[in-house]
Amino acid sequence: MAGPKILLVDDNTELLALLAKMLEDAGYTPMPFSRGKPALEKARLERPALAVLDVLLPDVMGYEVAAACRKELSIPVVFITGVFKGGRHATDAKLKYDALGYFEKPFEASLLLEAIAKVVKPAKKEKRKTNPPSEVAIDIDVDAGEEPAVDDFDVTVEVDERADGSDPMELTGRINIKEIGGLSATLSGAKLTAAPAHAAPPPPRKTPSRPPAPSPKSRPPPPPADAAPRGVKASETPSAGTLGDNLPALFTAFYQAQKTGELSLTRGKVRKVVYFEHGQPVFALSNVASDRFGQFLVRVGKITDPQLAEAMAKARPEKRRTGDVLLDMGLLKETEKLYYVGQQVKAIIYSLFAWEDGQYRITFQDRATAQALKLDLPPAMIILRGVKKLYKPDRLRRLVGEGPLRASRDLPYQLSEVPLEPWEAQLLAALDGTKTVKDAVAFARRPENAVLATLAALLALRFVERA
Repeated sequence: MAGPKILLVDDNTELLALLAKMLEDAGYTPMPFSRGKPALEKARLERPALAVLDVLLPDVMGYEVAAACRKELSIPVVFITGVFKGGRHATDAKLKYDALGYFEKPFEASLLLEAIAKVVKPAKKEKRKTNPPSEVAIDIDVDAGEEPAVDDFDVTVEVDERADGSDPMELTGRINIKEIGGLSATLSGAKLTAAPAHAAPPPPRKTPSRPPAPSPKSRPPPPPADAAPRGVKASETPSAGTLGDNLPALFTAFYQAQKTGELSLTRGKVRKVVYFEHGQPVFALSNVASDRFGQFLVRVGKITDPQLAEAMAKARPEKRRTGDVLLDMGLLKETEKLYYVGQQVKAIIYSLFAWEDGQYRITFQDRATAQALKLDLPPAMIILRGVKKLYKPDRLRRLVGEGPLRASRDLPYQLSEVPLEPWEAQLLAALDGTKTVKDAVAFARRPENAVLATLAALLALRFVERA
């Protein structure tokens, strides 16, 4: 049974996708648009039950759309905004347009859903049979419990053959743990350099430790390459689609909606999943063998390949975790284990910024809450460092372009959340819409690639836009 139609308008297509998915899961039929005029035209034809409108749209103000919705269609409206903040704007919206709510980004998407449900009841959802999640052989090695499970994916990949593993990954020597056993902590250590991933050493066994993978026919097909076109059309819910350069925007969408859920990314047989809690990435999984805990310790130089092979030989017959065996062998201390697990999770997340192809899917399962270990990873910092660490020069030049840039009005993050260097902050302040990229490089007096990386990061964070 199709639920009541909700008109949804926001020019941030990734946030639009996330909110549309949320409405669909709640029992509504979303009508997502990234422009105000086509949204209003469709609304006149299909008469939605309610409209959720961003105030600042590329073609018209959301207030103009709201006025037509109230006068012509007599439907209630809710505003969301990242620019027009403060009590006066909210009061004016309620007085002039009888708005049911005024949500400033970032906002709790669950509260938006509550505001909608007060006046438009969702359709009753049919009970669906769900298959139990299949386990993935991922050695995250956080505690002595069961391995984390990832639905519908049971292929362990020795190495991501399409990943550009030619460069080492630099990791800062600080891990902020948001929660472990109800406590938070900050662990400090030496800065790490993770060597390029390579195939795992052959396991010291001849028989498989788990049943053969089911046939491809039993697995759900991957989303088509055009599942989430950039131009959002009516009555589509683009909660899955082609990744491209959209990873920073997907992180920002979770942050702006303060949503708990999962961002699953696949490329061939490789799958990596980022868990979000209240808009912040807190954990990550990978089915690539070289991302496992033992292999990660080898990559950062903590242990050697022979030591890992010895630990694995002892762990498998006893069905123990590799990390626990490394503790017994005296190659790892308990506090070091937490530190390196945190670094391992960071490395999995950062590695996704190197992907220029693949598919993504948004779901709102709450498995992040059940994790024994959750990291404090501010998304703005992850985006800044991920772009600067992993984007190659050709990609930077393509994304930054050549034309003039200017500071954006619609900032999804506070400047205080982004650790800019002094020269980067000065460059941001100087981007007034008259300076081309060439001018910006000259102004910064830094190597071109360093400036391009900063500009690409500022564009990804939406601190900067093309003039």
